Parts: sequence; C-alpha cells; structure tokens
Amino acid sequence: MFFIKTPDETKFHPLHVSTTDVSFNAKDDQLEVICTIFTDDFELALEKQFHSKVDLVKPDMHTAMDVLVKNYVNSHLQLKTTAAALPLSYLGFEINREAVNVYLESGKIATPKKIDAQVTLLQSLYADQLNIVHMTVNGTRKSTRLDAPDKTVTQTF
Repeated sequence: MFFIKTPDETKFHPLHVSTTDVSFNAKDDQLEVICTIFTDDFELALEKQFHSKVDLVKPDMHTAMDVLVKNYVNSHLQLKTTAAALPLSYLGFEINREAVNVYLESGKIATPKKIDAQVTLLQSLYADQLNIVHMTVNGTRKSTRLDAPDKTVTQTF
C-alpha cells in the first residue's frame, strides 16, 4: 500500500520549537540574544500578525522583512534584569539552513544577578509551541522549556 503526500504534508514538521539564547557578554557589559525559529513557521507567524506577504529567504525582500522581523520579535520577547523592561536593539536576521537566526543586544548593563524573560514566539500560531530559553552569565548556563501557554522564566545567577 502506498501513501501519496499532499504538498502541505511535505512541509509539515511535527515539532514546533524555537530557542532563545541570552548571554551576558562581560567584556561589552551587555546581553546578546539569538532567537532561532524554523523559517516556515516564522513566515506563517509574520503573515498572521502583519497580514503581509512574507519571504525571508529572498535576498531582494530582506530589507522589507527586517522591519517585520524586528517588530515581531520586539512584541514577543521581553527581558528584564531590574524591574523595568530592558530595551533590545535589533541587529538583523539570517537564514541558517531551515531556520532563521534573529540577533539582538542590550545596551550596557551591570552583570545581571537575575534575568526575567517573557517569550511568546509562535504561540499565537501553535497550541503545542515549545520555546526553549538558555541564559548564560559568567559561564553559568541555565535552560528552561516553556510549553505553551507558559511564557515566563526567571533565572538567578
């Protein structure tokens, strides 16, 4: 017996996951952030939020996509090392095989003793979304798995 795959099934992957890696760079006194998201899922999330045609892979659309990626990540990722939200500067994104890496950084901060993160990447798209958050300060790495609808994590260093 054979099964013919429909076009949607060939693009389907059963795992809806992103990773957010937050590292304190002691040399520059700032947090460096890399969010890694499957390209197909990220494009769907951007289309849903901005009601716009999205293609993260096409080089001639990169500048237009920068605006959408920046706005999306800013609305779905928040970090705090004190009571106030920490402003993050968007540095850009790049395609890495079947995923997108989004790069951000904070301004200068004191070495954090605690980092609070609110991560809702792709949660409006998938009820089974899993967001893994890694935080590293002074060589100590702590990781947390956020299963939707969970969205917050606090790590103390």
